Amino acid sequence: MSKLGTLGAKLYRGEVGYDFIGKRKIWYGVSILITITAILGLAVRGLNMGIEFEGGAVFTTPKTSVSAAQAEKYAENASGHDAIVQELGTGGLRIQVAGIDTGKSDQIKAELSKDMDIKADDINADLVGPSWGETIANKAWQGLAIFMVLVVIYLAIAFEWRMAVAALVALIHDITITVGIYALVGFEVTPGTVIGLLTILGYSLYDTVVVFDSLKEQTKGIEKQTRWTYSEIANRSINGTLVRSINTTVVALLPVAGLLFIGGGFLGAGMLNDISLSLFVGLAAGAYSSIFIATPLVADLKEREPKMKALKKRVLAKRAATAAKAETAAAVVGQQAEAPQDDDHEDATPAGAGPRTQPARNRGRGRPSGKRR
Repeated sequence: MSKLGTLGAKLYRGEVGYDFIGKRKIWYGVSILITITAILGLAVRGLNMGIEFEGGAVFTTPKTSVSAAQAEKYAENASGHDAIVQELGTGGLRIQVAGIDTGKSDQIKAELSKDMDIKADDINADLVGPSWGETIANKAWQGLAIFMVLVVIYLAIAFEWRMAVAALVALIHDITITVGIYALVGFEVTPGTVIGLLTILGYSLYDTVVVFDSLKEQTKGIEKQTRWTYSEIANRSINGTLVRSINTTVVALLPVAGLLFIGGGFLGAGMLNDISLSLFVGLAAGAYSSIFIATPLVADLKEREPKMKALKKRVLAKRAATAAKAETAAAVVGQQAEAPQDDDHEDATPAGAGPRTQPARNRGRGRPSGKRR
C-alpha cells in the first residue's frame, strides 16, 4: 500500500488527524482576505466581457503574414475601440471588436482589407447585436440563480438546513474568487466562462456532499454518548475524507491545467482560456471551501443548539472527572514510591531455632556382627 493510502487509512480510523475545526478562525480570515481582494479587483478593473455579452463583430482572415500585434493596431484604428486578436492554427487571425454597431462592420472590414492587403471577400465577419448579448447575459444569471435555489432545496431535504446554508456560502465563496481572478488577470468572459462556472460548482458540491454524508453518518445518536463533541466528530469527518478529496481534485486539475497552461499559454489557443481558467480556479477554490469553510461553518451552527451545548458540557465534565481520577491515582503511586523502607528489621527466626545438624549414623558398617559361625 502506498504511503498516501496508508495515511488515508489512518485518517479514516482516527489514528492521526489535523485540527481543521479548531483552527477555523484562521481559515475564515484567509477566505475573507481573498474574497475582499477579488471584490476590489472586480470593482476597480471590472470584467472583460466578450462580444456575446456586449455585442460587436468578429473578423476572421485567411492565412496572412501580418502579425497579431500589427493587426490589433489596424483594427483599433479602423473601429475606434479596443480589439482582441488571436492567431489561428490555419495561419489566419481572429479579430474581435466589441461595442460597435453592426452597421459599421462593413467599413471596418474594408479598412482591414486595405491595411492587411487581403481581399475583402476573403474576410469573414460575424456580427452580434447588443440586445442579443444582453439576453445571453440575463439568461446566464437566471441559470445560475436557479442552480443555487435547487442546490439549497436538495441539501435541506437530504441533510438539514444548516448544511444547505454552509454549502451556499461555500458556493458564493467559490464564484466570487473565480470572477475576481478573471477581473484581475483580464481574461475575456464568454459563454464558455459561464459553462466553466456551472461545472466547478458541481465539483465543489461533490466534495462538500462527501464530507456532509460522512458527518451525517457519524453523528447518528450523538446525544447518547459522552466521548465526542459535534465539532470533534466534524473534524474526524474531514480527516476521514481528506485523501479522497485531494485525489479527486488533483485528477480533475491535471487535464484542466493542460488546457490552460499548455493549450492556452504555450500553444497560443487563447479561446481555451475562457473555460479553462474558470475550471482551474474554481476546482481549487471548491476543494478549499468544502474542507475549510463549509464543514467548520456547519459545526459553528450546530454548536449553538441547546442540545449540542449540553452535550459539550457533559463531554467536558466527563473528561475533567477522568483527568482528576488519573491525577489522584498518580499521586497515590508517587506516595507509595516515596515511603521509607525498614532496612534494620530483625530476623524473626529465634535463636537456636534453626535446623540442627545431625551426625550421620553408621549402622555398624565395617564392624563384625558379633556372631560366630
